[in-house]
Amino acid sequence: MKILHVMLLFHTSLQLVCDKRKITAHIGNEFLLRCTYDVKMFRFNKKYWCRGESRSTCEVLSDSEDKHSHRIQVVDAGWNGLYVRVTKLQIEDTHVYWVGIDKIYADIMLAVDVNITQVPVSKPIVLPLTSLRDRSSCWGTAVTTRCSCTSGTQVRYTWYQQKSHKDLLLHNSSDLVLDCGMMGKDRSNFYYCTARNDISIQQSNILSVQVLLPGNSSCIYTLHIPGQAVYDCADYLDVLDFGNQSLQSNQSLQSNQSLQSNQTDRRPSGCRRRAGIPLWYFWLRWSAFAALLITFCIVIKCTQKRHRKRVTKSKKIKV
Repeated sequence: MKILHVMLLFHTSLQLVCDKRKITAHIGNEFLLRCTYDVKMFRFNKKYWCRGESRSTCEVLSDSEDKHSHRIQVVDAGWNGLYVRVTKLQIEDTHVYWVGIDKIYADIMLAVDVNITQVPVSKPIVLPLTSLRDRSSCWGTAVTTRCSCTSGTQVRYTWYQQKSHKDLLLHNSSDLVLDCGMMGKDRSNFYYCTARNDISIQQSNILSVQVLLPGNSSCIYTLHIPGQAVYDCADYLDVLDFGNQSLQSNQSLQSNQSLQSNQTDRRPSGCRRRAGIPLWYFWLRWSAFAALLITFCIVIKCTQKRHRKRVTKSKKIKV
């Protein structure tokens, strides 16, 4: 019986030969299988493509007479060969298949192993979703960056912060939001993302962030993303320095005025004067007032003395 089985397989191999016995393809792609057969004997026999672990359990999916199947096509080109084309591949398409020729008593069948895998991920790139031309980071505004692959199926993204001792896992997402609170007091920060699926993993280039002015809610920082234009925040720092200098100047002026006022208040009450008026002016004014008061008193006394003399003279005349 075993010898008969071997002879049957050998006889089948002479009547039906395919260019592949194992096929590996990616999700979403397609494959084309080419076979040759004994055209003189089986030119008008139906050919088919079926799925199953064994000949007896094989389920026919499409045949050479089926004109309505769109994903699976079996084309009998006679002397040019027999072609099986399967498109829009999915993981579920991984199985054992058979190329068959319909024949009385026993079909001619040849097994083909098909393995569908995910598309390997490409090297991810980092792209800013917030326009860097606006240099919004110079005002401390949050900037969103995205990790993206040009190829790969069922890709999973993860962001890390690069540390000297051990890289820190930030979160599992394609987007990373950078803000002042996230960076803290560190002057230099480095980030990267990874893209992976079940068959491959790739790491992006380093995204560097330089903090020029740290702060939890208000800071100034720049981003250096590979492939993106480099910018700085020098003009923003100049504006900030000018503002700080103006504030310090105002504070210094207020402090000096307060000190002068305190020094003036410590003088004796007789020496107090208003700011900007010399002391000799006060002495001159009070001296003039005193002279005027004395003159007024002298005039009053003289007037009274004259009045008394007139009264006395008038009394003597009457007597």
